[in-house]
This record gives sequence, structure tokens and C-alpha cells, in this order.
Amino acid sequence: MPRKARIDAPGALHHIIVRGIERKKIFRYNNDRKNFLQRLSELIPETRTDCFAWTLIPNHFHLLLKTGSVPISVFMNRLLTGYAGWFNKRHKRHGQLFQNRYKSVLCQEDLYFKELVRYIHLNPLRSNIVSDMNELDTYPWCGHSVIMGNNSQSWHNIDYVYGFFSNKKGAAVKKYRSFVKNGLSEDRPLDLSGGGLVRSAGGWTELKAIRKTDARIKGDERILGDSDFVVNVLNAANEQLEEKYALKEGGYDFNYALQHVSSVLNMTPNEVMSGNKSPRTVQARALLCFWAQRQLGLTTIEISEKIGVCQSAVSRLSRKGEKMAYETNVEFI
Repeated sequence: MPRKARIDAPGALHHIIVRGIERKKIFRYNNDRKNFLQRLSELIPETRTDCFAWTLIPNHFHLLLKTGSVPISVFMNRLLTGYAGWFNKRHKRHGQLFQNRYKSVLCQEDLYFKELVRYIHLNPLRSNIVSDMNELDTYPWCGHSVIMGNNSQSWHNIDYVYGFFSNKKGAAVKKYRSFVKNGLSEDRPLDLSGGGLVRSAGGWTELKAIRKTDARIKGDERILGDSDFVVNVLNAANEQLEEKYALKEGGYDFNYALQHVSSVLNMTPNEVMSGNKSPRTVQARALLCFWAQRQLGLTTIEISEKIGVCQSAVSRLSRKGEKMAYETNVEFI
């Protein structure tokens, strides 16, 4: 069965889970964690993405993000590609670092925001990396210590989290910590690692209660929310998907993008594809990568195979192309 397309929209809340390939470590030492956080500190403000919760476990990590000026897939591609290349070079290894496809679940904020923050920030304790709440309060590789005021990460939007507990910081911190601690007493905490019918309904107990009323509910593994939220998100996503299909049916494919770039910059397609380092060629390939990725929905792997560069180069070119398209006001169609 083909994988479903990711769902995204400006302002959408996502629970991101990324695991190491074969569950191997993706953070071996503190310098690895520092490098990863440094990348977040650069990417988050640049893309105007919000981060509300995060935790780094040796073989995986969690992020709670709100989509900013770029799709969450673009944000994650830049983060993962850059870190994987650095990690492989540092540790003299080759091949994939992460599982083929990270998990991204679009979440209904009003119902699940506090639960998601708690779930993510309790991971080090539930994984026995820290022994108790006091140790978690100061653990530097989890956003909980930032919210508690014991660690500083300027890119972590803690004020937004405080707002769910109190409009006064001191009271918010106290109520937040109590809320997180209460999560430890749950015998079977709500599974917030993915979407689906059971989790969208709020668990098995809630699902059974709903079924007794003969109510019809909908679920999707990419979405965490109530039935109306799931339907609205899927409807909006279908509109976005139909636009991409319409582009393809109208002949707007990679070849069209190549021809259009050539026309805009007064070059031949062969010049665009030549790969020489002249400024004009670099500009042309940057715009081509941006349009192929953003308008046509091609992956960095697909684009890299077409133009003969590595995935990280595609990501860099695409960023340049985005800036160029914005500054020159040139459009795809």
C-alpha cells in the first residue's frame, strides 16, 4: 500500500518523532546533542517555526512544532539532512542514520497541546534516563528544564506554554510542573505518538462510549483530534492535493519547470543542467530545485537524481531559490 502524503498547513501543530535506523543511537555524546540543538537554534527563527516541546533520547527524538513560513517537511529535511551528514563525518560512518520516514502527526491544539507537552517531556523519565522529577527539572536535553527556568534555549517558545497554565510566570511554572508530575501516576497514559481512530477518540474507553451512542466518527493515522477536526483537515488536504494533481495533469512537470527557468533567466535547458559553477547557472538550478520541491512536490531524492547533486545540495539550492523567487516576484505559472 502506498504511503499517504503528509498533511500540513500554516499554523498546524505537529508531533514529530524521528528514530535511528534499526533503533541505533543518533546521539552518542553530548557534542552530538549540542550540534543538533544548534541546528534548531538556527532553523527555527529562520523559518519562523514554533517549538513548544522537545526531548533527545539516544536513539530517537520528539519535537512539538507549529508550521511557520515553510512546510514542516522542508524544515525536517533541512534538519535531518544537515545533522546526518555532520554525524556521519564526525563518527566516520556511512549510510542512513534515520529510519526511512519520520512520523509526523497533525494535532488538534485545543484538545491535545498540554498532553503533548507532558508526554514529550516525560520521555527521559519513562526511558529511565533520569531517575525522578528533580533530575528531570535540570536535564539539559529536554525542553522541560527550559520551561522550569533551569536551562536556556532562546528558540523554545516557553511563553506560549505558560499561557496554558497561568498569565503569571511563577504560577505557570508551578502549575506546569504539577501537571507533568501528575502524568506519572497514570497507569496507562494516552498514546500520543501517532494518530488513528483510537487515539483520535481519546483512547479505548472513550471510543467504546462513543460507539454505544451509535455516533459516527472518523480517524486517520496522520491526525490526532476529534471527528470534526479530522474531517476538516482531510478536506483541506484534499484541496491541496487536488491542486498538485491539476498541475501534473496540465503538463506542469519537471520538464516544464526546467523550460520555465530557462525562459525566465534567458538560458538554454542544457546550460541550466550543466552543473557549472557560474552564478547564473547556480541561480537557475536554485530556482529549479525550489519549484520542483515546493510546486511539484518532488522529494530531494528525486530532484538529486535528476540534476546530479546530493540531497543536501538540493536543500541548499532550494533555499536559495525560495529567496530568489520572493525577491524577484517570479511565479511558477
